[in-house]
Amino acid sequence: MVDQATTKSSPDAAASPGRLGRGAGLWRVLRAIGLLRESPVAIVGSGLVLFWVVVAILAPWLSPYGPNAIDFTALADPTPSAVHWLGTDHLGRDMVSRLAWGARTVLTVAPIAVLTAYLIGCTMGMVAGYLGGWVDDLISFISDIILSFPVLILYIILISTLGPSALNIIVAVTFVSAPGIGRIARALVFDLRTREYVDAAKTRGERPLYIMLVEILPNARGPLIVDACLRMGYTTITIGVLGFLGLGLPPPDPDWGGMVKDTTAMMVVWPHMSLFPCIAISSLVIGFNLLADGLREISMRD
Repeated sequence: MVDQATTKSSPDAAASPGRLGRGAGLWRVLRAIGLLRESPVAIVGSGLVLFWVVVAILAPWLSPYGPNAIDFTALADPTPSAVHWLGTDHLGRDMVSRLAWGARTVLTVAPIAVLTAYLIGCTMGMVAGYLGGWVDDLISFISDIILSFPVLILYIILISTLGPSALNIIVAVTFVSAPGIGRIARALVFDLRTREYVDAAKTRGERPLYIMLVEILPNARGPLIVDACLRMGYTTITIGVLGFLGLGLPPPDPDWGGMVKDTTAMMVVWPHMSLFPCIAISSLVIGFNLLADGLREISMRD
């Protein structure tokens, strides 16, 4: 009778776990936003990233010209002017337009590459950390082989073999980054798999997949999110370096690294041609790094 009375007196008690979970999730989001606003570093970082995201989204409307449109009258004097705010490159193409469309390229390729690398890397790391034994040994052995190669050389080998394209850059970044992400996930799982809530899930008879996705992964999200922001910066640099080496997007598609490569010979006479793409790459990388620092601060407060 006591149990029935208790149940009747609080009708939400039995039916509210889902609502409580959604409420708790919303509260965490709002709290994270509040903490983000309290961190000057995070505000600056998110502002830089948001600036380039807006530029990438609005590139068709922000660009005064097409990214490959040539102004033959600017070939004699490509310096910044009222017609071309940031000047033109060596072929008379507007720098503002190419920077805006280049931002769209970077902020499309980099997130897809990082997300794909995380899907594969987290799967590898969680399986290795949770199951252990020969599975852990095999996955760790494969990861060690990939990580033993110098990163830049591995990128050059992969892109040279596959050919320069956005898809192949995603494949290369995924292949190179997944083992490192797997190591992080594996270390987190090793720590979390001994917690009481994991033992409770095992006692209830939950399957390993459920335990990894529902019990372990949400509690490992903090370090993984911070690392993802850092890897977004690394991937931005990688795309720029590959473009500078001639292994980025094939011309005439706008590519910040390729823009620097094409105008290096004219840097002494017209430095703006190489300077503005370098500033774009640096500002976006700094933005991701500062955002990662802010998220790390939030995770320490949480």
